[in-house]
Amino acid sequence: MNRSRPLIALLTLAILLTWAIPPAPSQAQNSDARQKAQSLLAQMTPEERVGQLFLVGFNGTNINASSQIYDLISTHHIGGVVLQRKNNNLTDQTDVLGDTYQLTAGLQDLEFQISRNAEGAPADSPAYIPLLIGIAQEGDLYPNDQLVSGVTQLPNLMSIGATWDTSLAGKVGEVMGKELSALGFNLYLGPSLDVLDVLYITGREDLGVRSFGGDPYWVGEMGKAYISGLHTGSQNRLAVIAKHFPGQGGSDRQPDTEIPTVRKNFEQLKQIELAPFFAVTNNANPVNAQVDGMLLSHIRYQGFQRNIRQSTLPLSFDRTALNDILSLEELIPWRESGGVLVSDNLGSTAIKRFFDPIGNRFDGRLVARDAFLAGNDLLFVDDFLSSGDPDPATTVARTVEFFAQKYREDAVFAQRVDQSVERILTLKYELYPEFDVLQVIPDSAGLSTVGVSSQVSFDVASNAVTLISPSAEDLVSVLPRSPQVGERIVFITDTMGGRQCSSCADAPAMRVDALQAEVLRLYGPQAGGQVSPTLLSSYSFFDLWGFVTKQEDLPPIENDLIRADWVVFGVMDSSSARAESQALRRLLSERPDLLRNKRVVVFAFNAPYYLDATDISKLTAYYGVFSKIAPFAEVATRILFQEITPKGALPVSVPGIGYDLIEAVRPHPAQIISLVLDLPETEVVLDLQGTPVPTPVPTFKVGDTIPLKTGVIIDQNRHPVPDGTPVRFLFTIGGEMGAAQTIEALTVGGVARASYRIERGGLLDISVTSDPAYNSNRLQLDITGNESAAVTAIVPTQQPTETATPTPTLTPTATATPTVEVESPKQPEVGDWFLALVVSIGFGALSLFLAVRMGMARWAWRWALCVALGGLSGYTYIALQMPGTATVLEWGITRGALLMSIMGALAGALAGWIWYELTERGFKVSGQE
Repeated sequence: MNRSRPLIALLTLAILLTWAIPPAPSQAQNSDARQKAQSLLAQMTPEERVGQLFLVGFNGTNINASSQIYDLISTHHIGGVVLQRKNNNLTDQTDVLGDTYQLTAGLQDLEFQISRNAEGAPADSPAYIPLLIGIAQEGDLYPNDQLVSGVTQLPNLMSIGATWDTSLAGKVGEVMGKELSALGFNLYLGPSLDVLDVLYITGREDLGVRSFGGDPYWVGEMGKAYISGLHTGSQNRLAVIAKHFPGQGGSDRQPDTEIPTVRKNFEQLKQIELAPFFAVTNNANPVNAQVDGMLLSHIRYQGFQRNIRQSTLPLSFDRTALNDILSLEELIPWRESGGVLVSDNLGSTAIKRFFDPIGNRFDGRLVARDAFLAGNDLLFVDDFLSSGDPDPATTVARTVEFFAQKYREDAVFAQRVDQSVERILTLKYELYPEFDVLQVIPDSAGLSTVGVSSQVSFDVASNAVTLISPSAEDLVSVLPRSPQVGERIVFITDTMGGRQCSSCADAPAMRVDALQAEVLRLYGPQAGGQVSPTLLSSYSFFDLWGFVTKQEDLPPIENDLIRADWVVFGVMDSSSARAESQALRRLLSERPDLLRNKRVVVFAFNAPYYLDATDISKLTAYYGVFSKIAPFAEVATRILFQEITPKGALPVSVPGIGYDLIEAVRPHPAQIISLVLDLPETEVVLDLQGTPVPTPVPTFKVGDTIPLKTGVIIDQNRHPVPDGTPVRFLFTIGGEMGAAQTIEALTVGGVARASYRIERGGLLDISVTSDPAYNSNRLQLDITGNESAAVTAIVPTQQPTETATPTPTLTPTATATPTVEVESPKQPEVGDWFLALVVSIGFGALSLFLAVRMGMARWAWRWALCVALGGLSGYTYIALQMPGTATVLEWGITRGALLMSIMGALAGALAGWIWYELTERGFKVSGQE
């Protein structure tokens, strides 16, 4: 009996651990969730089924029995809601976290109470189906965050992309997932997987920092890490809906007010726009890195829909084109395993204008029906108002009723509804294996973990900020030092901001004095006294715009600019909707005199490509900061004072400096590509004395196959090249003039692999190239007859300046180049000048003595003065031109200084003698006596 106790204890511990650790989703769990969904679907009425298709936006926080959202939940059984700042769902007038939690919990409890008390419901009708409660929280505060206070301020996607570090993307996603899940959200509309590969056009709205960057591979890698973090942080209680499928980055305008167009052919769309979505729907990836759904954009695509006319439907309404995309082999497994398609807002201005250009015949019922039949499973409707309806809630109610009627009358439509509802219910069962309201509503104790994870934002900032112009080498000469004591600094900051709700107070995302405040905190009187508060001043872009447009009653910005030693700008975007965003460009163009001979530093707290080449040429230094949250302002300040150096690299093309991202992610031409045998790792074997037994050296003979792989091939930013980069393995037999063979391969994780079968004997030479990197180490085998030969590695004798360093992660860091420190010349000190003066006076005294002995007493003092001044002048010349040799107190370097003093004294003596001869003996300059 006693022997069994340890076994019982171990089993008990295993059961507790299994219960305590939330399981990751798996194919088995997906199958179980689908079976539960099918069973539940069979119990639901047509009204309950079609209601699940709708994801609704509503106004305010009132959810009592008199509210419209109460009616939509109780009567029309809607499947979920989306909370938005613009709809006043989230307020900061009391406790934003507590109020948000109470609203999400109240909505779930409302659905639970209604399902329990439903009158006339069948006996086997489902008791409770959790609501999907969604939010679009993209980071970087306004305008793309819904919660702008209380939660941790997290960076936007482009700032994460600028780190080129997938682990940081995962950490940000984990904090986001943890905090949103603690607040009661279970649906995340994001992240954006759009590839920003189209060059910015001045005055046009663009995605900006809402994208990870402009390279499809890296957008996909960052997206996978971010999505995995969202799932992990929420303990798989947050459904992730990637957007804007199949890609918005190449659109010719933003889809808010008009349906845009992407004019790329089919192959371009597959290789660029669709590539990141392929990455996050690939069943070969860990389940946590796969998206639960994709939000379908209202955009037209020439490569999918061919000729684009004014009447061409957006893809979200084009059944044929959407089916063609979903039939691609990369997407079929994801869709078959239950992937959900969510429509973008069907109540957007762009959709209303497209279907009702006149503005008086918009029929929400037909719009929702067409979007659904095109292939959308979940219909997002916000501000969804049919012509003639009193309010959006009425339109939603009538649309649900229309769907229920059509379900009863049209068997094909009913079948289509059942397919989508099964997907939605499966998704809900994957979030909650049991529909228990106590398990759905998170514990309020989790609120204590919200808003306390700012370290991850600082880590991103420290690795994201990028020096855009000049180069790091040139920066040393144009900006050799930081601001010094006694120098005046003027800060001019663009203050974009907004409100948590319509009745909430204005809250700028970045204060006018944000940079000044950071400077004083880090370097002011209480932190070393490197700067004085009286020498700092801050202005907004509104102030600057008023100055360049010659408005009246302005603050003294011109006087401060005139007196400034440093002028530091904090810029946001360049928007036609905000005239003040053009203030810097106007100043550079119209009043360059105010910035002449000053150190002008610009920090771009948004996308880095809004300034052109002419603008940038007028700046001392230009940095990409990418995000405007507090940690990024701190890092920018530390960089200004040269406490830290920028570590990031541009994730998008910047035409203003000629930076082309396509070129930047190509292999670095100066690297030596590592080439090794691709052998399995073996365990270290120890002998009886504990000494490692040497691993046998592999040998090869004719008929054997040699497995090969490269090291990590780096791009021109010293990161691994994207997957799919072409690599050539070159095989030469019998010397340079012998037969040659080439094997093409593509990189995965920066590494390429190949296998080569040895067909005959001779000297086999193996190398590898990846255009434009043509240098690698070589492998050689000298095979004679049927004998085996070992591989010899040969490294090029002329080493290029860059080498590829294999690394286990996707973010290898650049190795610091050793530098030789050159000792600065020692400057002359007081003792040096005193000794030089003594020597000069000594020669002067000697000349005085000689002049008296020669009978020139009246000229003796003049001659002595010339000699002394000549000696001192000679030393002064040396001190100014070659200070190291003028330090006469240092033995070994005094000869040059003393010699110059003697030569100067002799020159003075000669000058004195000529003066004497010209004056006393009457010599004329003309040569006459």
